[in-house]
Amino acid sequence: MSPQTETKASVGFKAGVKDYKLTYYTPDYETKDTDILAAFRVTPQPGVPPEEAVCRVAESSIGTWTTVWTDGLTSLDRYKGRCYHIEPVAGEENQYIAYVAYPLDLFEEGSVTNMFTSIVGNVFGFKALRALRLEDLRIPTSYIKTFQGPPHGIQVERDKLNKYGRPLLGCTIKPKLGLSAKNYGRAVYECLRGGLDFTKDDENGDSLQILAWLIIAGIMVYSFIYIVQCMQLIDGQKNHGMHFRVLAKALRLSGGDHVHSCIVVGKLEGEREITLGFVDLSRDDFIEKDRSRGIYFTQDWVSLPGVLACCFGGIHVWHMPRFRPKSLEMIPYFNLVEEL
Repeated sequence: MSPQTETKASVGFKAGVKDYKLTYYTPDYETKDTDILAAFRVTPQPGVPPEEAVCRVAESSIGTWTTVWTDGLTSLDRYKGRCYHIEPVAGEENQYIAYVAYPLDLFEEGSVTNMFTSIVGNVFGFKALRALRLEDLRIPTSYIKTFQGPPHGIQVERDKLNKYGRPLLGCTIKPKLGLSAKNYGRAVYECLRGGLDFTKDDENGDSLQILAWLIIAGIMVYSFIYIVQCMQLIDGQKNHGMHFRVLAKALRLSGGDHVHSCIVVGKLEGEREITLGFVDLSRDDFIEKDRSRGIYFTQDWVSLPGVLACCFGGIHVWHMPRFRPKSLEMIPYFNLVEEL
């Protein structure tokens, strides 16, 4: 029996509101290799101490706001999330980066949904928080091994296409809805005959009645899973929501082949160093911590296949010289007729 359990048994149950600072704020905690680490950008409400605000975030690991008698039936120290470090954000008033460690026992194997449920499931609505943004995650290697990841990987795709030494080139068929099977096929044929490596169905092309023919066409071609960066309401806010680098990691775990990463040119948002940071997180096997590129943790993917990062949105051939040499493992996607 642990000392904590003995203390609880001797004192007995005492109801009441938990002191968040005493429960979830543990600055002396030494993180473990098996912990999932999260970096949050926290903006407390006026008058709320930063320690209390960040502990509200860690509460999502096991808990509730009050003490219940069933706390004595388990070891909270084993399962609770811990805020182990807080640092102010330079140049921002009343804003902090908080680091929270979650024990691996809290998470279901191979489930991105469960991972996000435990970390950000209900934390964005707390009254003590004026704003909250999940900036980055460190996913332990033991947890990564429970995911299948991308079924192909960058090298396998290049081998199948026999295309090396240059970026792969693709496009989205436009208009994205309304084309008949014959006209859609004609557009795809002309694109591929003209030298493109891929064509992509737009994100609205699901199981609509007008697209029933796509079910048959999908069986006839070699398909990849392409993931589009939609819902910028989630990742586009500077102080609230979730940064796209977190989504990029989750999508790699989930098994995407291509991920829409934006680019530093064109019509969509993308700072150069930040963009290249999560592009590396999508495709490289080992990425060192680099705060200048928004990477808060060193990430080891233990040979999980990489995802091809796709630059997309308002780009055209005159943007090609502005791509860095490192962008060879990216796919420029153009919109047919609009931009090609």
